[in-house]
Amino acid sequence: MHCVYFPPEVGGLESHVYHLCRALAAEGHEVDIVTSRSMAGTPAHEVMDGVRVWRTWFPGKSPLGWAAHSLASLPRVMALAREADVLHAQAFSSVPPLQIARAATGAPLVTTFHTSHFLVRAEKPLWKGILGRLVAAGDHNLAASREIAEVAERLAPGHPVEPVTNGVDTDLFRPMEPTLTREVPERKRIVVPRRLFPKNGVEYFVRAVPEILARVDAEAILVGDGPEGPRLRALVDELGIADRVTFLGARPNAEMPGILSSADLAVFPSLMEATSVAALECMACGLPVAASNVGGLPEIVDDTVGGLFAPADPRDLARVVAGLLAREDVDALGAAARRRVVASWSNARLARRHLDIYQRLLTRKR
Repeated sequence: MHCVYFPPEVGGLESHVYHLCRALAAEGHEVDIVTSRSMAGTPAHEVMDGVRVWRTWFPGKSPLGWAAHSLASLPRVMALAREADVLHAQAFSSVPPLQIARAATGAPLVTTFHTSHFLVRAEKPLWKGILGRLVAAGDHNLAASREIAEVAERLAPGHPVEPVTNGVDTDLFRPMEPTLTREVPERKRIVVPRRLFPKNGVEYFVRAVPEILARVDAEAILVGDGPEGPRLRALVDELGIADRVTFLGARPNAEMPGILSSADLAVFPSLMEATSVAALECMACGLPVAASNVGGLPEIVDDTVGGLFAPADPRDLARVVAGLLAREDVDALGAAARRRVVASWSNARLARRHLDIYQRLLTRKR
């Protein structure tokens, strides 16, 4: 595997790759992941849950930084590729070093295209040709949502891209005893597990809070950090809702099930989204989900497990959220969400699909 980011970095891409690698290792396969030293203090090499992690030089979080890391990782990639049966690029910047490794070893190359970074760049004339060539490079292409798959296929006509929804570790993410207490037991609690970046639309949730409070007694917990933090805190103060909105900051994955189990509803006000791992994690913990009707979110959320609202529309967001919190069967929606994830989007299901793809490619190679 090659991916620019990996835990302890936090995010949907990082979570997807970690849990997939972990599941493959648990099945008895040897898994190496080449990633970056994007966080100070992380070791150059370690073993995490049976996965061998190799971190290489990383200059910064930008397209130039991704490209530099891709090049700098090549020596480690080539050393590992000599013993590898399959090469898997988990981000578009991961494709070039694995293309070189495939040319040297003959091992098949699988690619997965994730995140809004791909969608944003796919609209830019300079990037269209680059991304099209990266899609065409794969022996089997995957995408984290139907939207990304369709865009990728337009960039590289004749090269099919299979949408595969991200998986969730349903043993880790499950309903459990809440870890956050409530000062007012009867008050409804909303959790927004979103990094504080503009594309995640947290501003629109904050602007919706006064209208939500006018309809239902509620409080909100924002889990995540990012550059929008200071501005959002100022907006909370400006709207006079500081007593009902708590900023928890970033929390490690191990703490999230208890935090999520402390809430009644999860909200995802994204402006762009692939298939949200965080939304699936909330559903696996038995939480109904209210989400923007964008990207891959409508592929996992409907009125049987929550509701959808118009993106960047605080009024519609407030309408849907307040309506869900007022329902007497809101717990039943959460139970249905858990069943849906276990049936369709468990990490075990994700690993099985990947193993099927790898085996087919190896059989074809032979």
